[in-house]
Amino acid sequence: MTSETPFAAVSRMMLDRWLKTDGQHPATPDTVYQPALDHLSIKMRLTVFHITGPDPLQWEMRAVRHSGFTSRLLNINQLFADCRIGDFKDRRYMEEAVIPRLLEVSRIQQPRIELVKTRLLGVSLGYDRILLPQKNAEAPEWIISSSYARFLLSRPQEQANLDVADEAITQLLVEGATAKEIAAMLGVSHRTVEHRLSRLKERMGARNTVHLVAMLMAGHIDRS
Repeated sequence: MTSETPFAAVSRMMLDRWLKTDGQHPATPDTVYQPALDHLSIKMRLTVFHITGPDPLQWEMRAVRHSGFTSRLLNINQLFADCRIGDFKDRRYMEEAVIPRLLEVSRIQQPRIELVKTRLLGVSLGYDRILLPQKNAEAPEWIISSSYARFLLSRPQEQANLDVADEAITQLLVEGATAKEIAAMLGVSHRTVEHRLSRLKERMGARNTVHLVAMLMAGHIDRS
C-alpha cells in the first residue's frame, strides 16, 4: 500500500476538522489547523489570509508555520512574510495564482486542493495547495492555505534553440544518462558530447550539468 504523503495527511486532518465546523457558529482558523501543525514537513508552509473587506489586495497574509525549504533562487520565507496581499513583492503572481482562488473559495465556502504551476519573480515553481475557507453564515473572515513545494527552477539566461544533435543529447541527459552513455547511444565520441554540453552550459548560464538539466526542465515547464 502506498504511504500517505505529508501533504495528503495534513490536508485530510484539516478537512476532517473543517467538516465539523458550523457556519452558524464560525470557528477560528486554529480550530482547523492546530492538529496538523506537528505533521507539516520541511517543504510545507501554512498561512492564514484574513479577509478584511471586499478588496483582496487589502486582505492580510499571516504565516502560521514557515517552510524549512531553502533555495539559492528565492528566499521563500522572506518573500511570504506577513503583509497585505497588495504589498506582496510580485503582484502578478498574486493576481494570477492566488487571488482568483481565494475569491472563489470565499464565495462558495468550499475547500479546494490543486497542483499550482506558476512563476514567482521570474522563477518557475510548482506546489500542491489546499485552501480552506471559514464556514460563515454571513461571509468568511479567513482562509487557510497550506502548500507543499514540488519544484523551484530558474529560467535560462538564453532560451535553448537546440539543433537535432543537441536535442538528442539533452533528452538523454534529462532521462539520467551520463555523457559516456550518451556518446555510446548516439555513436559519437565522449569528447563531442562533453563539448556540446559545455557549450550549452555557457549559453544558458548553468553552473554545472545538474543545473543545466534543471534549466532545461524549467524551459519545458514554461512551454507546457
